[in-house]
Amino acid sequence: MEASSLVTSYFSPPWRAPRRRASCCCCWAAAEAVGTSRSALTRRVTYETVWASTLLATLTESFDGPRGTLTFWRSCLLDSEYSRQSFNSDSSSKPSSPASSPPKIITFDELMAAARNLSDLTLAHEIAVNANFCIKHEAFPQNSLAGTVKRIVHKAFWDHLESELNEDPPEYEHAIKLFEEIKEILLSFLTPGANRIKTQICEVLDTDLIRQQAEHNAVDIHGLANYIINTMGKLCAPIRDNDIKQLKATDNIVELLRQIFHVLDLMKVDMANYRIQNLRPYLRRNLVDYERTKFQEILEETPNALDLTTEWIKESIEDELSSVSDESSSSPGADSSSKAIISPTLVLNNGYLKLLQWDYHKTFPETLITDEVRLQELREKLNQLKIIACVCLITNNMVGAAIVDVPDFAEQLKRISVPLLEGMSKKTFDLKEALNAIGVQICNKVNTSLTERGLPTLNAEMQSNLMGQIGHIAEENNPISSLIDKRIQFFMRSVLALPSFQKCMPTVPGGLSVIQTEMELIGSQYASIVNFNKQVYGPFYANILRKLLFSEAPMGKAETETPTN
Repeated sequence: MEASSLVTSYFSPPWRAPRRRASCCCCWAAAEAVGTSRSALTRRVTYETVWASTLLATLTESFDGPRGTLTFWRSCLLDSEYSRQSFNSDSSSKPSSPASSPPKIITFDELMAAARNLSDLTLAHEIAVNANFCIKHEAFPQNSLAGTVKRIVHKAFWDHLESELNEDPPEYEHAIKLFEEIKEILLSFLTPGANRIKTQICEVLDTDLIRQQAEHNAVDIHGLANYIINTMGKLCAPIRDNDIKQLKATDNIVELLRQIFHVLDLMKVDMANYRIQNLRPYLRRNLVDYERTKFQEILEETPNALDLTTEWIKESIEDELSSVSDESSSSPGADSSSKAIISPTLVLNNGYLKLLQWDYHKTFPETLITDEVRLQELREKLNQLKIIACVCLITNNMVGAAIVDVPDFAEQLKRISVPLLEGMSKKTFDLKEALNAIGVQICNKVNTSLTERGLPTLNAEMQSNLMGQIGHIAEENNPISSLIDKRIQFFMRSVLALPSFQKCMPTVPGGLSVIQTEMELIGSQYASIVNFNKQVYGPFYANILRKLLFSEAPMGKAETETPTN
């Protein structure tokens, strides 16, 4: 998964905030309209350079642990809308929350401290769990307001620089400042032990010496640019070799400087991703303790930070009580008067299962927000697989005798259904229309198969019945859809009941054989998310369950050891 689909679900880094950039760019455009001074124009409005150099500096300065890396990201995540919603002090007044001490008034500094801890926790989790997490260098769309303003301001700056260099005698002050910026960027790429190349860069790009040369009109700008390009070629990743070759083929000095900064921006992204890649093994080894510690700090700053999690567990308890009550009503001798008969493990597992049918208009439990996107993707995949299983079951029941001799016909039905069910999670998706299209194609496929074997095709009534049955899958209380859904839930519950060390999957219930491979893959991913979540937040869950099930003891600091199942 790309960084953009994962990051935007939890936070808004600066290269994903065009509205803020547009505001900055508009300020520059307004300054240009009223007549900006030369000194102001020396500031390059390259926002990618700003965030990438900040990240690179942070990663380079402190690489002995996750703290240095996360400092930059915390500044990017302070405006995370979710952190303001999840840890809003008003949530402590919910009637469904367990009774506790009077709500604490949270100061702004405490709220920001909690947001920073949440940002650290979220980023560390994403880097460690998502092997494909990386930073992408993205440009604004050409037709967007931010892209248009940025293009205008950049053109104004580079045109002004070109006019200065074309003067007689040339004006080098702004060009010298650009060389100074390039020097700082190149130095930021170096490792602590690269003293030789560091000394060479400082000697060649000595701005004081270049100014003295400029006073006597003896600056060799092309020579300096060639040295910069050669140095970049030594420091860049192999993927940037073609970019370096294109720089060497550029003659216009202004365009060359412009392209140098563009390639430097790309190199900063490469360096940041390299640092993230090196940081990932460290985070994986220490992630459980790190996340638990960070969440404990959040809980100390905002004591109501478990309100949504408590409500989630409370709903699961109510479901289990209702289930026990139903069983007791069918067995007159059973005693259902005590909550103690409810297993905490079953309560938690039931809560995890509810996440696969979660209404994402509701706020997610605080302890699961780091995996919200992954759980939502699993839910969407399960919904798609449920439709495919329903289609195959209906087809086999209605025309099974006609296709019994066709090898891999179920796989053919799946290949028909999958493309038409893409994008089911989108609001604009019309499931009824997609099911009608699937019904038409299945009828054509069955008739083609029958014709190839010299058998009579399906009559109009049977085709109409088949298409009607498939179309009715979209109805809320469709019996076939409900049956398949129960079997999927049973399979996922069986997955959670397995010991975490057991690698094999439980037996797939009848009717799901056509989607067995996909179900086992999803089950493995789901179990991995749940088991890790239990390891991290087990002590917090234990306190909540103890309060709701067994006693009225207040929920304090989490215990140091995670309770076993």
